[in-house]
Amino acid sequence: MRKFFFVEPVIFVYMFASYLTSPVVQQFIYRRLWEEEYNSTFISSSNTSSCEQNKSSPAYIKQKGVQEKTSLFNMQLDLTAAVPSLVVAFIIVANGDRQGRKRSLVLPSVGALIADIFQTSISYFSLPLSVLFAATFISGLFGSMATFLGGGFAYIADLCHDEKQKTTRIAVVDLIFGVVSGLAGLSSGYILREMGFTWTFGTASLLHVVNIIYIIFFLEDTVSISESQQQAQVSFKELLKETFSGVYMLFKTAPSKKRILIIVLLFTFMTYLFTVFGGSSLFTLYELNEPLCWNEVYIGYGAAAFTSVSLTSFLGVYFFSKCLKDIYIVFIGIFSYVGGIVMAAFAKTTLLMFLVRVPSLFCLMPVPVLRSMLSKVVLPSEQGAVFACIACLEVVTGTISLLVFNVLYAATVAWFSGFSFLFSAGFCLIPLGALCWLLCTSWNGEDLALLVPDEVSSIDSVDS
Repeated sequence: MRKFFFVEPVIFVYMFASYLTSPVVQQFIYRRLWEEEYNSTFISSSNTSSCEQNKSSPAYIKQKGVQEKTSLFNMQLDLTAAVPSLVVAFIIVANGDRQGRKRSLVLPSVGALIADIFQTSISYFSLPLSVLFAATFISGLFGSMATFLGGGFAYIADLCHDEKQKTTRIAVVDLIFGVVSGLAGLSSGYILREMGFTWTFGTASLLHVVNIIYIIFFLEDTVSISESQQQAQVSFKELLKETFSGVYMLFKTAPSKKRILIIVLLFTFMTYLFTVFGGSSLFTLYELNEPLCWNEVYIGYGAAAFTSVSLTSFLGVYFFSKCLKDIYIVFIGIFSYVGGIVMAAFAKTTLLMFLVRVPSLFCLMPVPVLRSMLSKVVLPSEQGAVFACIACLEVVTGTISLLVFNVLYAATVAWFSGFSFLFSAGFCLIPLGALCWLLCTSWNGEDLALLVPDEVSSIDSVDS
């Protein structure tokens, strides 16, 4: 059977299924907690959801209580998946340099399938919400999204030999994320309204089944594995040893300037993801709350509007990379995010909330550019190790950011629901400071590989 080096369909389907269920799970939790609090059925009209705007009303106080409970419940779910997915992502992605990339794609797909089956059962049989913790934990044991993204980006890096092609190709994948999130978010509102929670989760399960079949039978691996390697039995102890030695050697054998560069880039990547993950994770709750009081369809529209940000960020990377160095593209993206998130903090009308996407047009540019910069700095044999570090940082950063921002939102929603967005904007000073430090150091152009990406290979050979 003919196989293909075409991983983009795998990424598209996995992300579509994930983004289809992500806002739905939050709304499912919100409605179940609402019904428990009010002891009545959640009401959703064609324009708004059940939302009390009279601050002196007892219902308003209960509504804020549901917001707080939902925020904390989401935080607990994220923590449940974080620890197992962190370990699995580190082991599977780092060993992809020797054992292939496909397992880092198929395992998270299987875990997501199991989680969606759990969610379908919870909705259909009206099982307790606590069962969601089992579903999330199992998904984490299979690596979750961190393992999938780490394997996917390493797969693409294996196929790219030109540095500019690598930046563009990674940016294409981030474009897929944005487009898929918009399509899935828009679809989720209508699917949820017409088919209900059960069939929405069921649809995501079917998509994961299709994806697993494609990965196993039609996707070619970028890492060739000999028959002797396939037959060799590696103990768990040896697997851990190989994993940690690969990541350890990435920093141990690197010249000091290259090592510092990798650490600073990882720190910048981690801190920017922290503020973006944390700030964006609150949008659904913020939109459900007064004075917006959006229903599932409007929430879908909001997710779809985010597609424009992904498209403009991709176009920004494509055109800016022709005339600007990578580090300046990251600067533009961070300032774009700050403008949008500050505007969101004070958005009190539907129109203004949609217009938040205008200053945020380039806010996603730093993510693919920083990934590409890290990939350019290391050798081809170190791609798995560096993307394993990125995947683990994404898990740790995502978990901590969701923990911090959900607790912060729960604590401030009663007096100013946009405070968390302002905190997110202020936190951007940290990645901006790290980038400024790189520019203000005494390193010259050749030493600072990210400013001269085409010379990375020559720098490595000279320094080593």
